[in-house]
Amino acid sequence: MSEIKFGTDGWRAIIAEDFTFANVARVAQATADFWKSEVGSQKSEVFGRELKVIIGYDRRFFSDRFAQITAEVFAGNNFQVILTSTPTPTPCISYAVKNLGAVGGVMITASHNPPIFNGFKLKSHFGGSSSPEECKAVESFLDAAAPKQIQNPKSKIQNLDIRPAHFAAIKKLVHFKLIAKSKLRVAHDALFGVGAGVFETLLAKTNCTVTTLNGKHDVLFGGICPEPLPKNYARGGAQLRKNPHDICLVTDGDSDRIGAMDGRGNPLTNQQVIALLLHHLVQNRGERGTVTKTFNTTALVDKMCAAWNLPLTEVGIGFRFIAPEMMKPGALFGAEESGSVGFANHIPERDGLAAGLFLCEMLAMEKISVNKIYTRLEKEFGPHRYGRYDAHYPLEQRAALLESLKKNPPKKLLRSPLTKVDARDGVKFIAEDSTWLMLRGSGTEPVLRIYAEGKSDADRDKLLQQGRAMLQ
Repeated sequence: MSEIKFGTDGWRAIIAEDFTFANVARVAQATADFWKSEVGSQKSEVFGRELKVIIGYDRRFFSDRFAQITAEVFAGNNFQVILTSTPTPTPCISYAVKNLGAVGGVMITASHNPPIFNGFKLKSHFGGSSSPEECKAVESFLDAAAPKQIQNPKSKIQNLDIRPAHFAAIKKLVHFKLIAKSKLRVAHDALFGVGAGVFETLLAKTNCTVTTLNGKHDVLFGGICPEPLPKNYARGGAQLRKNPHDICLVTDGDSDRIGAMDGRGNPLTNQQVIALLLHHLVQNRGERGTVTKTFNTTALVDKMCAAWNLPLTEVGIGFRFIAPEMMKPGALFGAEESGSVGFANHIPERDGLAAGLFLCEMLAMEKISVNKIYTRLEKEFGPHRYGRYDAHYPLEQRAALLESLKKNPPKKLLRSPLTKVDARDGVKFIAEDSTWLMLRGSGTEPVLRIYAEGKSDADRDKLLQQGRAMLQ
């Protein structure tokens, strides 16, 4: 049997190599055993709760079959199982876990990873990603018992479309009537993911026009990784240049991340989208509270929070570090570099669908283009040009490289002396003029990510090149 190791919020592996029916059953049994132990432990927050689990799946190859096997194992362990009746966005699963009082949820997805991967994401009772400690606890139950799989136990598996409840919840987060009468022309590039058609459903019976781009079910995702990054927007951008809209929302493979293009297909970076959302929450909606960001997110957020006197908390990389902050009193907004954003008075989870509605609300309120809104931000806070480069790099060499860079940092970045080295996750070099460069290994792939932010496109590109040179 192959070794199974959990990553950020669950387990991901290559389909048919390690991600097999047998291994999925093993992980499902371990998860069932862990949650049963939690329900029976007086120290657990789910002590005494009904054994109920929500299981969903995306559009990847055989995701529906992997989800069915997972459901059969949970049913064999006497769980009440709610299995989605159709491919479903991850935020819908998280909302259902919290809304229906389940002990947890499983989402069969590899999110933004290449098409050859699939994954087993864990969601905890509060409606967010399970913590690293919980994932390790599940690992400790692996192979403690053989999978108790019951074939087609109809009495214990309920097939249910859980999307409508989540859709209703996120429509209540915004001034939906304002959006409904705005006559916005909204495009949505689904990147062939599970979000295809969602915004058409959300904005049905409104005065908005909605066009779904790249919405067909393609397990190869049109030859790209379904991640909201400008390098993946070529196909959608070409369609927008022929048929302009007011904005194009972009979601990843499982719709928990948000990206965007302007109405003519020009990419917005995820950092720009994060800044626009924060601007909208504070300046248009008049909201206040603590902002949480991962430390590889744009420094523009820091400047905005300082100017508007908002508390800012900086955490490690991964939404699992943001989620606990979102559950604290006074939380407003959480964001990480990848386009993962979360909102107060909702689930402590990234939600690309809710973010899309907030962007629509922003345009309905301001009645100017998204480009003009961002230009005003840059005039107030200065230019922030952000870039990321993903380099394939052997896993076995990563630790030595990062340790060497931590001990031997560059003396300056471009023209500015170095003032700080942050090594809490990877290594980040920060210069006196707030320019920065960072190298960090992916948690799920043999990839070393290089991040940089400068005051111009040219500076950003030079910083990324400096980072690439460090790999040598």
